[in-house]
Amino acid sequence: MTHSATIRPPVRDDCFRAALTGTARVLELSDGRRLVMNTQRWHTTPTGADRWLVNRCHGPTIDLGCGPGRFVEALQARDIPALGVDTSDHAVAFCRDKGVPVVQADVFAPLPREGQWQHVLLADGNIGIGGNPLALLHRAASLLTATGSLLLEIDAVHAGLWRGSARIPDHDTTGAWFPWAMVGLDAVAELATRAGLRLIGTRHAAGRCFARIGRHLP
Repeated sequence: MTHSATIRPPVRDDCFRAALTGTARVLELSDGRRLVMNTQRWHTTPTGADRWLVNRCHGPTIDLGCGPGRFVEALQARDIPALGVDTSDHAVAFCRDKGVPVVQADVFAPLPREGQWQHVLLADGNIGIGGNPLALLHRAASLLTATGSLLLEIDAVHAGLWRGSARIPDHDTTGAWFPWAMVGLDAVAELATRAGLRLIGTRHAAGRCFARIGRHLP
């Protein structure tokens, strides 16, 4: 599978530029919290807790908010067809430099092979993309085959469902605000049900928390 195209221009500024290039590691939320991001992990081969996600991908996989493309690269090494999606110019450049298949697009824009993916990845808290996890789950489910599953990282520390805005300060530069959300372990089952899906299972590993979500059986 080879994809390296721009479906449409990014819908906002490259808000994650500073994090992707390693000059910033803090995500500032509109409620005043400041969360440390492990940006170094984004550029490394999936190990440790990341392997839980990789090991559950047994067919064509699309990674929404793929960043530098570490999951797509790891899946390709296993001969699993995979594609990354990101709005960030810097993320897409990192992917292309490594030969990782990627499209530059908003996750709500038309994407290749809709309804034919066996797995959708939302790693590194990307359930927060767009600030509306319910809408994002609906969108992710529309990309799946009838038997496919969503694999997502949820918040291992904070409970409940939080919606607001976030930005990434870079030294003396104030980043632009963008919509963001967080989903805690206690909220993921209800959220899946509201999206017409079902929580299949969760996993705690190395201080992180993951969930697998599928369709309701007929």
